[in-house]
Amino acid sequence: MTGAGVDGGVYSGGVYSGAVAGVPREDWPERVQQVDWVQALAVYEIAMPTRFRGLTARRGMVLQSAQHGWVEWSPFEEYGVPEASRWWLAAEDAAVHGFPVPVRDVVPVNVTVPAEPAGAAHARVAASGCGTAKVKVAEPSQTSADDIARVEAVRDALGPGGRLRIDANGAWAPGQALTMINELRRFDLEYVEQPCAGVEDLARLRHEVARRGWHVPIAADESIRRAGDPERVASLGAADVAVIKVQPLGGVKACLELGERLGMPLVVSSALETSVGLRAGVALAAALPELPFACGLNTSALLAGDLTTESLRARDGQIAVGDGEVDAAALAQHGADERVTQRWLERLDGVLAHLQPGRPA
Repeated sequence: MTGAGVDGGVYSGGVYSGAVAGVPREDWPERVQQVDWVQALAVYEIAMPTRFRGLTARRGMVLQSAQHGWVEWSPFEEYGVPEASRWWLAAEDAAVHGFPVPVRDVVPVNVTVPAEPAGAAHARVAASGCGTAKVKVAEPSQTSADDIARVEAVRDALGPGGRLRIDANGAWAPGQALTMINELRRFDLEYVEQPCAGVEDLARLRHEVARRGWHVPIAADESIRRAGDPERVASLGAADVAVIKVQPLGGVKACLELGERLGMPLVVSSALETSVGLRAGVALAAALPELPFACGLNTSALLAGDLTTESLRARDGQIAVGDGEVDAAALAQHGADERVTQRWLERLDGVLAHLQPGRPA
């Protein structure tokens, strides 16, 4: 990844020349200073015009290595140290090892529809150029009638040939999930993502849907990346499709290995990163031997800004594989305030202490 440093230095071929950009090195915790590949780091805060996943702003950290350029570490703020540590391993893997050789030049992607009014959802999908849409449902502030209206509007915008999937983020109880799947299956759902939270509940729901003869596949997301044992999804027959995300699962290599063990179709999705982090998801999708579904990597449009000169966004329903350029002005514009920056430095210090318990600060 190339670009200019916030102080006028230049990144070329992933190598930085010039003074350190972002947070001054002397302000880093000692454990962070001891990570030999980190040459620069910055903490960002970017507003979100439409509430998504309960967020109105996205915060995280980007770090620069000499060999492979900028990487992102942005575990959601409610996540504790053990979970945030897996996200760090993903950043470190990208910084130290880079990405595998791609087997395709473009990655098909879906448009992601937040829990917004039906009219706004229709307009978003119509303007996206994507033939696949993922619609968020089961938001606490929304009713089931809101969900049905939104899904119907998206189906209308896609037309009969478009692919439509919904994502409940595990918010439905099993009985409610069954009711809502019955209500929404008339819209020809490609799959329902994480309709309920528990792996066992997911397995029972999938079997009941099949028993009733409803042709609605079940996809697992949180049950893959947060349950602690992602392979239980396969062993219990809890899903037809696995949604995998690079940061929560520890990196591109770890995702490729997990995909082989799961033995089910994969969908690569984002963790709501900037384009710095999305690059890792695109690299994973580009390296998979098979890619039967559009990926959920077209999420930079949900942010009010980005950290690269050109955001990774869909054109004609696809994202091209390749590097981008870190934008010096954007790093400065979206730099977090001192309070947020300090909190993220402390989070990283805690993660490093967790991963390197014998190493003194």
